[in-house]
Amino acid sequence: MLTRTIYDEEHEMFRNTVRAWAEKEVYPHAETWREDGVVSRDVWKKAGDEGFLCMFADEKYGGLGLDDFRYDMILCEEIGPREPGLFLGLHNRIVGPYLQKFASDEQRDRFMQGVVSGETILAIAMTEPGTGSDLAGIKTRAVEMDDHWVLNGSKTYISNGYLAGLTLVAARTNPDKPHEIGLFWVEDGMEGFDRGRNLKKVGLESQDTAELFFDDVKVPKENVLGDPKAGFKTMMMNLAEERLIGAVGFVGRAEHAFNITMEFIMERRAFGKPIGTFQNSRFKMASMRTELDAAWALTDHCAAAHMKGELSAEMAAEVKLYTSEVEGRVVDECLQLHGGAGYMDEYEISRLYRDARISRIYAGTSEIMREIIGRGLGLDDRQRN
Repeated sequence: MLTRTIYDEEHEMFRNTVRAWAEKEVYPHAETWREDGVVSRDVWKKAGDEGFLCMFADEKYGGLGLDDFRYDMILCEEIGPREPGLFLGLHNRIVGPYLQKFASDEQRDRFMQGVVSGETILAIAMTEPGTGSDLAGIKTRAVEMDDHWVLNGSKTYISNGYLAGLTLVAARTNPDKPHEIGLFWVEDGMEGFDRGRNLKKVGLESQDTAELFFDDVKVPKENVLGDPKAGFKTMMMNLAEERLIGAVGFVGRAEHAFNITMEFIMERRAFGKPIGTFQNSRFKMASMRTELDAAWALTDHCAAAHMKGELSAEMAAEVKLYTSEVEGRVVDECLQLHGGAGYMDEYEISRLYRDARISRIYAGTSEIMREIIGRGLGLDDRQRN
């Protein structure tokens, strides 16, 4: 098994704190949250009380002033496998950085304290009913007026969409130029802003995933994030971190699936001996251990590059592609090693199997990741015509 060297002693102390907190405040409620289709608001506030939310925020907002990506990696590794519906990574490392890096001082003064405390849960709304990974194809429109923008359109598959008190919405600001996109902070309760269904999914049952509707929503100009024509570029700058934090969660879930399968095959017996002692089991577990170690090595390499500001779009695509594919293969093999028990809801592997399927789709599909990597190799048909 790979010895990971990315963490220091203080990180491992933090890991122990996270584990103890999750055992008390998260896991006992997981079954109820899956039945409800949403985690409680209360657990977000408790995470805020522990200092787990947007740790990079300034102390004047209640943050720790600690911008160390590795702490968020630990949150994803520890909590994600057993309760994946609590999307701390989305709040902390996908949406939070927009507020930290690109927002005005006035916006941070208004929003950041609630974001750090857990009173305000964050979401980002890019995907639309007819548009998936093609951000240039979005149809939601924002029209500039004297002192506000008028927002019209709809979004779908929005994670944290049901609970979010603040949603960063991507909208086209120039109908003739698809890459002129603005980003707008839409607050809960704004007139014309409505939520649709809390969508039912194959997995991630406790993750609130919603439809959002915007009908002549008046967004004050103070809620525009940066240049209303440059949102596409801003999103591209943040996608590498989104894909990396996703990769951490993918490998974390696969590792957890491996561990519970190891326990199962040493306890379950067939023909008078543990099924883990059969050659097939040994070979399967050996292959998975090798893939997991390779996935951790790539993930840690990318994390180190990211903390130096050196993670390229192509490398982020590689780690997202590889880790999501490894997760899919590992949980499938682990379920197979459980036999008929693996198909039963009472065994955790069945949930991990369902949860893993989305990993190759969100934050950019595997096909889009291959396209990014291929273009980085100079294999771009647009340049060959």
